[in-house]
Amino acid sequence: MQEDDLLKYERELYDENITFIAGVDEVGRGPLYGPVVTAAVILPKGYILEGLNDSKKLTAKKRDKFYDIIKRDAVSIGIGIKSPERIDEINIYAATKEAMYEAIEALEPTPQHVLIDAMKLEDLKMPSTSIIKGDAKSQSIAAASVIAKVTRDRMMDEEAKIHPEYGFEHHRGYPTKAHIEAVKKYGVLDEYRKTFEPIKSIINRSEVNEQKEKEEQVQLQI
Repeated sequence: MQEDDLLKYERELYDENITFIAGVDEVGRGPLYGPVVTAAVILPKGYILEGLNDSKKLTAKKRDKFYDIIKRDAVSIGIGIKSPERIDEINIYAATKEAMYEAIEALEPTPQHVLIDAMKLEDLKMPSTSIIKGDAKSQSIAAASVIAKVTRDRMMDEEAKIHPEYGFEHHRGYPTKAHIEAVKKYGVLDEYRKTFEPIKSIINRSEVNEQKEKEEQVQLQI
């Protein structure tokens, strides 16, 4: 997609004398481990970043490059993070929305309009537009997707240093076969999402086995 196409939504808003447009995206709704991370980015009016696209379509090296450029050139960047505990408490969809509100509220200046990837935020104080696959259709949302992705990936790289046996630097917490095998072998860490399968079932099996062991110990004592 050409860079000019990525500015379609922004140009329509510029024509309405709207200057501060925030793009919003999330990363981490699907993983078994770690937080969901959202980003809100306001780029300068008319700004074009050649080659920018949905973060999932970029190599890690290109994401890092664009991350540094966006951090340098953006008018404002806001980050929202919700923990596995919060995700388990209110569900991943609600936690993602909560994190998006947090990211938008962190912006200075306050955006005049918000472009959101897919999700709808009904309680925003300013107008917004929900765009399906927005990270491939809006430069502002694409920028937010890069910030969110790199932010979360770097968090997972730190987790990999603390728990090297789980391989977080490879799967980033997503449910790959190798990841699930590691959980079964080494156990469920605190940062796992306890309401997500197969983590929930692994915990339940572990609890059942512990109960059986206790019952067997009691029988032996009798």
